[in-house]
Amino acid sequence: MSSIRVRNLRKNYGNTEALKGISFDVDKGEIVGFLGPNGAGKTTTMKILTCYMAADNGEAHVSGHDCFTDDIAVRRKIGYLSENNPLYSDMTVVEYLRYMAELHDTPADKINERITEVTVDCSLNTKFGSSISTLSKGYRQRVGLAAALIHDPEILILDEPTVGLDPNQIVEIRNLIKKLSKEKTVILCSHILAEVELTCSRIIIISDGRIVASGTPAELRGLVEGHVNLKLIIRGDKEAIKKALKKIHGVKKVDVYNVSEKGAFGYDLVTAKNRDLRERVTKVIFDNEFQLLEIHKETISLEEIFNEVTKGLKTTT
Repeated sequence: MSSIRVRNLRKNYGNTEALKGISFDVDKGEIVGFLGPNGAGKTTTMKILTCYMAADNGEAHVSGHDCFTDDIAVRRKIGYLSENNPLYSDMTVVEYLRYMAELHDTPADKINERITEVTVDCSLNTKFGSSISTLSKGYRQRVGLAAALIHDPEILILDEPTVGLDPNQIVEIRNLIKKLSKEKTVILCSHILAEVELTCSRIIIISDGRIVASGTPAELRGLVEGHVNLKLIIRGDKEAIKKALKKIHGVKKVDVYNVSEKGAFGYDLVTAKNRDLRERVTKVIFDNEFQLLEIHKETISLEEIFNEVTKGLKTTT
């Protein structure tokens, strides 16, 4: 059974159609990145899954519970860190976590144990007695994550969990998310696409209320055709080299640019979809007695994939 199952989910705000029949599944133990431009429908989807609002049509199930008819059971299964991360600033860290544990009906004899576990996991043990009002934004983010974990939920929904964290803290949170995924399912919403790529096993991209792409990072790269995937620096006659490269089967385009190496130029090769032409290109260069100074395969970034699959699509909410 999927941890999360969504079918034909629709939501309108007045005359604005925020979700236009989206469907997806998230399996237990997955870390799924949920991405989209501003107004694409990400937050609306997360609010429906966390029972903050109802959909107009469709189905949404969390751990087998219906989000619309069994919302209390759903809330018990989910830990949610919202982007705005509202906290009670007049409380200390331990007071706030105790309060959140009590709200989740954590057994009284387990509360201290859970507070200790989440403060260690989120590197908050040195701020145990500090007032939340005195904490930096990065530490406040950790408090929000600890609060989402306090009742040991099966599913974590994290909206921008690394906002305000320094590079070392980001690595810590990334490692924590990966550790948690051994026992929990994680949905990660973030605008930091490089972070999503490093953390998530699968990515869902939504735009204009529709899912426009879904798959592993490798599968998503296969959707984008015609990107530069070979970069070379070659010394020799520029026009002769360009002509030879263009003749290679599978090369769709050759762009030439200046480099600092004397007598050499840079060459960007656009190839047919999913073609690795390094061996063939290298042979042509040597057969023609050109001097190859550098060659590497360039992997298309998640940002480029995101731009490609969402470009030209109108976003409304």
